[in-house]
Parts: sequence; C-alpha cells; structure tokens
Amino acid sequence: MSLQYKIVPVTPFQQNCSIIWCDETHQAAIIDPGGDIQQLQKEVAALGVNVTQLLLTHGHLDHVGGAEPLSQIFKVPMIGPQKDDEFWLQGLPRQSEMFGLPMTEAFTPTQWLNDGDVVTVGNQTLQVSHTPGHTPGHVIFYNADAKVAFVGDVLFNGGIGRTDFPQGDHPTLINSIKTKLWPLGNEVTFVPGHGPLSTIGHERATNPFVADEMPLY
Repeated sequence: MSLQYKIVPVTPFQQNCSIIWCDETHQAAIIDPGGDIQQLQKEVAALGVNVTQLLLTHGHLDHVGGAEPLSQIFKVPMIGPQKDDEFWLQGLPRQSEMFGLPMTEAFTPTQWLNDGDVVTVGNQTLQVSHTPGHTPGHVIFYNADAKVAFVGDVLFNGGIGRTDFPQGDHPTLINSIKTKLWPLGNEVTFVPGHGPLSTIGHERATNPFVADEMPLY
C-alpha cells in the first residue's frame, strides 16, 4: 500500500500537474490542474483511478486554470490553497488576459487549507504546510510513507519561487523553505511546480539560493 503519482505537464508554462492515487483503493486527487483538461481526463481514464478531489497549492493561473471545469466534470471538491491567496483566485480573469491564456473565471474553492491540516486520498494521508513567500497563501502537500512532497512554486531543482508578484516576499519564502521543507528530511523527493524533480538533501547541498552547511550523510 503506497501513494503513487504521475506528473502531467500542462499549459504553455509546462506546469507539473500531479495525479496522485492510493494503490489500494484507487482513489485519486489531482494536484494543481492548471489546464489541458482533455489531456488530464485521458490520463485519469488510462490510469483507471477514481478522482475524489482537486488540490491547489496556490492561486496562479498555470496551477488552477483547469480546476473549476474538472470539479464539474468529476463532481469533486476543490481544496486549497490557504485563504490569503483568495485575491489571486478572484483575479483569474486578469491573469488570463495578462498571460494570453484562455479565459478563466474567478472561483472560490470548496475548502481553504491551513498549516497542519491533513488531506486523505484513499488510505493515504497528505500533511499540509502553509508556505508563504511566492504567494501569501501557498501550501505544500507531503506524504510521509512515500517520502514525497508536492511543493508548487516554493522550491525548484536549483532554484526557488519568484517573489516579484503582488504580495510575494523573498525573506518569507526563504523562511518557508528552511522551516517547512528542510525538516521533512534530506531523503524526501519533491515535485516542483515546473521542471525536474529533486530531493531536499540535494537542494540543501547545491541550491545557490538556499544551500546551507549541512553535511551529506
């Protein structure tokens, strides 16, 4: 029994949408369904899983653009991010214009998330951490059994999230990384919002933005 996942890059921004599922119950969630709705439907059908919820790390268009249509298609709730990202979700029409992407209407998720919440997917659990900095209401999802974290745009392989958007803050982002991601453990694999996967230990040792003096064991 374990958590499985498949990464499906979506939108012109090649955002890493993740379909995750419990291999015992085949119940699934889609993390950050940014767009390409038909492709995601085909992937879900091919995997033979039952989507029960959509999980959102933050309110940027390339992460949430497909959320409301998929919520209606699968008849499932939209969960997350933390409420401080409400202004981003309400500003989705403006984001659509700004990036030249298909019009996405503003929406309110079924449920906001808070630091310390737990989300259940079948028999698997995801721990929620509030990780502001890239956006004020950003959250990450961590599964301890699989030692995998879905971190949105907080941390990347060799990089960190941008902080030049409204209500972004660089010191806050660095603090989120060091106080919420580092304690997960060096061996933890993370799925970033864009680009290749990495591990916490690799980034602590090599990431030019947040590397520290940690010895590698």
